[in-house]
Amino acid sequence: MKLSIVIPVYAVEATLDRCLESIVGQTFTEFEVILVDDGSHDSSPRLCDEWAARDGRIRVIHQENGGLSSARNTGIRAAKGEVITFVDSDDFLDIDTYKNAMPFTADADIVEFPVCRFYGSNQQSMLTFEHLEYDDMRDYWLRGRAYEHAYAWNKLYRRQLFDNVRFPEGVVFEDVHTLPRLLANAKRVTTIDKGLYYYCYNQKGITATAAGRELGMLLDAHCDVISRWCDDRYYLHVLNIQMDVYEQSGGKPRLPRRRINLSNKDLSTKERIKGLALNLLGVGNICKLNKILHQWTGRR
Repeated sequence: MKLSIVIPVYAVEATLDRCLESIVGQTFTEFEVILVDDGSHDSSPRLCDEWAARDGRIRVIHQENGGLSSARNTGIRAAKGEVITFVDSDDFLDIDTYKNAMPFTADADIVEFPVCRFYGSNQQSMLTFEHLEYDDMRDYWLRGRAYEHAYAWNKLYRRQLFDNVRFPEGVVFEDVHTLPRLLANAKRVTTIDKGLYYYCYNQKGITATAAGRELGMLLDAHCDVISRWCDDRYYLHVLNIQMDVYEQSGGKPRLPRRRINLSNKDLSTKERIKGLALNLLGVGNICKLNKILHQWTGRR
């Protein structure tokens, strides 16, 4: 079963070689690499062409700048493999990652593998998984807490999942918008405990720089999902985003109210306290209180 690896490229001359070396060196070799040069103005386009001349498994598409989603969508349209995955060009992978993950695509529509998050920073941490199979997508999203790791790049996808799905263009946190739509087409997700994707810290990236407008896009994605899949822990996760959006942008909260079951044994003490405050105050008032507390502590 052949793998298509889609790599958007934009102004990454300092990291592209490291990324591609980790891919062409994979112990799994039945793949194609689609480099989508998204209108880079540095030496990235030349590096892409040099890599394609060096390795016949690599193809390059040069396009005008359209953003990350546009580049990924271009790669999806060009992909010839039965399985698709994505790699960001400032990241890299452990050498056996695809060898460990690909066998599970015979039975699963999505295969998810571990991540070293924020590699190279003081926030570095490991995201690991047990070897589990989910045939209920709601269970994967909630019990598996997929909403906390809806990344596009630490997963293999059966090609057919994208038949009527593309990454939304002009939107940030596009992964959170897209994964639930892919899950609507999926019948099984498998998480594995082997393989490793190195997600490198980027101080200019959206995770580090997101402000009210960008966080509002993230909130919109989660609010769409909450209407279908929700439990207390997920709701409190989205409430944190709503509070951040309110603190930075104000406006009427978009998150619908929910009463939290304070006897829920899955909740931590901190979550129960937040749930109690929510039950007493409601979404709007807890957002206002959070903003006041942050302003007060910021002045001290």
